[in-house]
Amino acid sequence: MGIPSWIFRYYIDPIIYDTSYNPVDTVTWALMLGIMVLALARASRKFDIKFDEGLVAATMPYILAGSSLRVMEDTRIVIPPLSYLLITPIIYFLVFFVTSSSLVLTRWIWKESYLKAYAGVGTICTLANLAILFRSALENTWILVAVAAMGSAVAGLIYILKGPIPGLGFMRAKFNLAILLSHMLDASSTYVGVDWFEYREKHVVPTYLIDMAGTAAIMYPLKLMVILPILYIVDETLDDPSLRNLTKLTLITLGLAPAVRNTLRLALGA
Repeated sequence: MGIPSWIFRYYIDPIIYDTSYNPVDTVTWALMLGIMVLALARASRKFDIKFDEGLVAATMPYILAGSSLRVMEDTRIVIPPLSYLLITPIIYFLVFFVTSSSLVLTRWIWKESYLKAYAGVGTICTLANLAILFRSALENTWILVAVAAMGSAVAGLIYILKGPIPGLGFMRAKFNLAILLSHMLDASSTYVGVDWFEYREKHVVPTYLIDMAGTAAIMYPLKLMVILPILYIVDETLDDPSLRNLTKLTLITLGLAPAVRNTLRLALGA
């Protein structure tokens, strides 16, 4: 009995050919992400792992490792069939597995002193990936500065407005500001890639809005309309600190991972 054609159409072909997402796989991957977050939350309680700001900071190298690993597929350093593992969303599951395994193992081996070892594993992975990528010279170094400047400017403006606008009081939290910055960097990298280099957005809703607006600058208000209410709801409704911080770690990953991938890809001219 063969694989149904709809599985190829909605799930397999978009990965093999690295094409745009469709409504079916978008909803599927979103549901799977939610399930994975809840599973990790349960596992963290079992292993007495608290998702505080220290653990979140120690996880940042894994996000950078995943993004730089994704660029290896963009630059054809890794070829099929192995490269299929590095295409979104499969790479998210791969990085999630590596990160969670490293977290549990370092916590089990080093007990309460596990954070340095946990962060060290992620840092080594990131440095190894960058060393491989940077064997080739950067073609567009200025993009690194442009994306950082534009993303920081928008995030900085929202941070300034937190005073005059009462509803933005939750942006006083550094964690929330970091999440906003990551998504503004993602919006900036998308804007530069689509409007300046004629790349194409893969996700369903952004693609529709970019085509309708005629510019990827629409990503800035789109991101703000989504992220700001979500951050407010998370802060107001999630009383469990670990679950709240794990949710925020997921949010920062969803912004920072594509931002770093897009920016590195553009800088390398891939």
